Amino acid sequence: MSVPIVVHRSAPSGGRAVTINGEIAGLAHDDRDLVEFLRRAGIYDAEHCLDDPHWVEWRGGRAHRYEAA
Repeated sequence: MSVPIVVHRSAPSGGRAVTINGEIAGLAHDDRDLVEFLRRAGIYDAEHCLDDPHWVEWRGGRAHRYEAA
């Protein structure tokens, strides 16, 4: 089974697309954006799961890095 949250590779203009359970949540430019997307999806303790590989998969780049590709 795949993880519920995927942070995709950086966009050419910066930021990373975020999907939650296969649905697009938005474009995060920092961890605060990511936490807000997760909060809106009902995950209220989101900052504690960002580094948990059972919850979040960081694709195409280092975790917590959002600069342009």
